[in-house]
This record gives sequence, structure tokens and C-alpha cells, in this order.
Amino acid sequence: MTDFATLNHSLGVTPDAAVQTLEGQSTAELVVPESNAGPLVIGIVAGEVSGDSLGADFMQQMNNLRDDIVWVGVGGAKMQAQGLQSIFALERLAVMGLVEVMAQLPDLLKARRELLVAFQNAAIDWFIGIDAPDFNLRVAKKLKPKGVFCVQYVSPSIWAWRESRIHNIKAATDLVLCLFPFELPVYERHNHPAICVGHPLLRTIDQGLLATPINQRRSELVWHNDGLQQFFIDRFDEVSQLICVMPGSRRGEITAILPLMLDGIQKLILLDPKLCFIIPTVDQNHQYIVQDVIDKRSEQLRAAIVVVYDDSQPAFSQQAMAAADVVMLASGTATLEAMLLERPMVVIYQLNQLTYQIAKRLVKVPYVALPNILADAAIVPELIQEQASGDNICRTVMRLLQPRAYAEQMSDLLTTKQLLQQQSNHEPANSVIEQWYKQNHQQ
Repeated sequence: MTDFATLNHSLGVTPDAAVQTLEGQSTAELVVPESNAGPLVIGIVAGEVSGDSLGADFMQQMNNLRDDIVWVGVGGAKMQAQGLQSIFALERLAVMGLVEVMAQLPDLLKARRELLVAFQNAAIDWFIGIDAPDFNLRVAKKLKPKGVFCVQYVSPSIWAWRESRIHNIKAATDLVLCLFPFELPVYERHNHPAICVGHPLLRTIDQGLLATPINQRRSELVWHNDGLQQFFIDRFDEVSQLICVMPGSRRGEITAILPLMLDGIQKLILLDPKLCFIIPTVDQNHQYIVQDVIDKRSEQLRAAIVVVYDDSQPAFSQQAMAAADVVMLASGTATLEAMLLERPMVVIYQLNQLTYQIAKRLVKVPYVALPNILADAAIVPELIQEQASGDNICRTVMRLLQPRAYAEQMSDLLTTKQLLQQQSNHEPANSVIEQWYKQNHQQ
């Protein structure tokens, strides 16, 4: 392991300053670029779209502290905008489910070898694995013995199942950055460094949306998008409720979950023909995938749904959710977005049956949606596997649209949001730097 003085020099910080950090001084005040110091080389890997957002947020914080960081690894458009030249597309790592991973295993092993070679050639100082623990922890386990400071950003779900994995995590990492406070106790029990930094959405969610009346949110959303203007022309007086539909960001999720959602939508528009549905997509390719599934359905269904992508608005999906009365969505980060935007929701999810049966026997928490896990109560409906039928989706959405149920969920979401905000108060970049100093100062 590189000694403490070398670490400080590579960051452009003196040993005395590093000690002051541990005594409470702001890391931002200490990490100052120096022209005579070598660059800090950071390996970073995100395996899916939500990880790309987390990685970009972390990279931006670090870039604000130093202007000569070299970023090496895998990420999407947001991370690339912060200076990463991705070795290959992150979609190569975005495989969901135990069974599906086995089918892609040869290519995943090849991808890991390619990354390790690139990291060795770049002589990285840090490795930041963003989520994708099955992949990133295996990479970290190769790097940590070579003196690379390894961080797992997003805790593996050891709080929910297979707590014994903590031993592999300790062998592979120097620090785990947790997104949620309920993840910390397991690390405390096993004496491994972990910090709750909160989800970046707590900092980046557009607070202006919450301060704007919903009718104005809706008008502004439509005004700035040609596709929505075309869809809603002559329709505003004919819309009873607007529902935002989010079937997931991965192809596997879309093909598994969207057909179930469409079954529910078909039944909903029979009950209320004035319902309208908007599906925001993460990119144009996903727009084509979603539209292809919808095009196989009835004309009545196609007429009730608009699929839109808007690269001119980075937070377009948030704007679509904020403009909706209800959000119908797959389990994942989007449920947190909906909660922070204070939008009532129905969560729908389906896995490969074998994957689900295996997971069902291992998982020890009763919920899959983040708002429910955070609240430790079923504050939002979850329709999982066989429960995710067209009839159940229709029935659940119609029940949620009733004033009493709507107000109840709104109240529960707001309470849970406020509690999460109170418990998440650490910056990811500062947390990593401070742990690096602390670890090396003790050696």
C-alpha cells in the first residue's frame, strides 16, 4: 500500500491538513489541485442507467475538488459528460436476474478481464464500483491486494438476504457508501467502514417542480415537447387523469413488465376512456423498444399512450412523473424519485420464475419498493409476479385514484421522505477522501 505522505501528495494535500480533516475540517477546503502533483487516477464502473447517475454525481463532486482527475472505466452518457471515456457500453453489464446472468457469464468474464487490464495500464489509485456488486466486488477483490483503495458505492443487499456476503465485501473493499440508513447496522455488526451518504436524488431532485401547481407542471411539460404537443392537442379538456408509466430502464424489464402494464391499461381505459398515459424513456433506443411493444396492441390502447424521449431535458422523466396524477412503475430507483416528487404510485414487477423462486427463499424483508422498505410498512401497493395481472393493476390504480386512498398515500410518502432527508447528510466524495486519509493515517 502506498504510504500516507504519497497519498497526500497525489491529492495535493499536506499530512497536517489530512489530520485536520479527521478533526472536522471540510474536505473541500483541503483538496486543492497543485500543478506539480501527478493526477489522481480513478477507476469507476457503473453497470446500468441508475448507476450512471450515481457515478456522474460522484464524479462531479470530485471534479469540483480537483481539476486533474483521470477517469477510467465504464459508464453511460452522464458519466462521460463528467470526463469518463468508457471502455465499453454499460449495457454490456446490465443483466438482470440469476438465470439471465448465467447466460451472459462468458461475456461478463471477458469484460472483467478487459477492465483489469485497462486499470493496470492506467495505474489507478482508487476503484469506485457503482452498484452491480456481483461484478464490481469481483473486480475490487483483484485490485485491493495491489494497493488500490476500493469503494463500493451502493451496498449489496446484505441487509435483506445472505448476510454472510459481508466477508467477501470486507475482503474486496475499504469502504461502502450506503444510500439508505437501514443498511448501516449490518456493517456496524461486522466492524466494516460504511457511511450513509443518501441518494443523490435527495440533492438533485428539482425542488421547483414541487413548488409549481400540477396544472402548470403539465402545461410546461407539454409546451416544451413536440411529441406531447401532438398527442395532447385538443385533448386537455378531455383528460380525466394523467398516469405516468415507467416499465424500467433495461430491455429485460421492459419486455417482461410493460406487457403486464398494458393489460392493466387496456382495462383502465374501458372504465374511463378519458385516462391518458405517458411513458418517458431514458434514450431513443428505449423509446423504440417500448413503442414496438405498444404497436402490437389495439388501436384504442395505442391512442391512449404517448411514448416520449427528450434529450434536451436531462430530468425529463422526473418532469413527466411530477405532471402525473399517479405513477405506474417497475420496482427500482424510480420509486424513490416518485416518493421525493410526492407522487402516489403503484409498483409492478415480474422476474424470471426460477429467479423469483430462488430470491423468495433467500430474501428476509417483506417489501421490494423503496418507499415501503424505508417506511417499514406497505405504504404503496406492490403487485409482484402473479399478482401483476391486468385485472389487479386496473383495480389497484382505480382504488388509488379515489380521494381518500390518494390522500393517505400522499401523507405516508411525505412522512417517509422527511425522515430519509434527516438521516442522509454525508457527501460521497468527502466521505471517500476522509476514509482514505483515516485508513492510511492509522497504518
